Amino acid sequence: MEDILGLALLDKYHDLSTTKIWIYNKYGPKEEMPVDVYYREKNDMPKIELVALNECTGKVLDIGAGAGSHALILQQKDIDVTALDISPKAAEVMKLRGIKKIVCDDIFSFKEENFDTLLLLMNGIGIAGTITMLRIFLQHAKKLLMPGGQLIFDSSDIAYLYEGRIPVMENYYGEILYQYQYKNKRSGWFSWLYVDKKTLLKIATEEGWGMEVLFEDGFDQYLVKLTVK
Repeated sequence: MEDILGLALLDKYHDLSTTKIWIYNKYGPKEEMPVDVYYREKNDMPKIELVALNECTGKVLDIGAGAGSHALILQQKDIDVTALDISPKAAEVMKLRGIKKIVCDDIFSFKEENFDTLLLLMNGIGIAGTITMLRIFLQHAKKLLMPGGQLIFDSSDIAYLYEGRIPVMENYYGEILYQYQYKNKRSGWFSWLYVDKKTLLKIATEEGWGMEVLFEDGFDQYLVKLTVK
C-alpha cells in the first residue's frame, strides 16, 4: 500500500503542503482528516490520551506512533520509549522530531524486544482490522510483554452509525473499510477495527487477558488496560 499518511506527515513537517487528507469509507460521504492532529502538544490532547500516557510504566512500545507526539511526551518524562510505525516516512518524521528509538516495522512481525507497556492510541487497536486479527494481535502481544506487563489502548463502539439498530451483516459491524486520498494519490482499501467493550471483554477473556476500563468519555469511546492472567 502506498504510504499516503506518511507522505502527508512528512509534507506537514516541512510545511510543503496545506492539502487535506480525505478518508473514503463504505458507510457515508468522505471525511476530512486534519494532519495537525498528529502534531499535537500535550495541552491539546484529550483526557483519554493523557490518562493513557500517565499509565505507561517501564519500557514502552508506542505502536502506530505516527508523527511521534505521544512518544515525545513519554521521552520528555525520561521514560524508555520505542516508537513503532509501519510507515517509512512517519519514521523519518519521528527522527526529525528528535525521537531516540524508532522501529519501522509491521507490529505483527515485530518480535525483537520485550516491553513493560504496549501502547496504542487514537484507536490504534484498529490496526487489527478484523475481530479475527484482533485475536491474533492479542496472542502476539503476549510475546512482546515482560512478565507483569500491560497493554493499553482506546477504542469506541460505533453502533451510533446505525442509530442503535445494527443490521444483520456478514462481518462484525466495527470492521470498517477505508481509503486515504492525499493530493492526487489514493491508498488501497483497508479494514480498520472499532470494537465495543462487551465484545472486547469476551475476546480478551477467551485469549487469557484481564481487562480494566481506565476511562470513558461519554461518547462511546473508552480506554482499557489489559494484563495477562
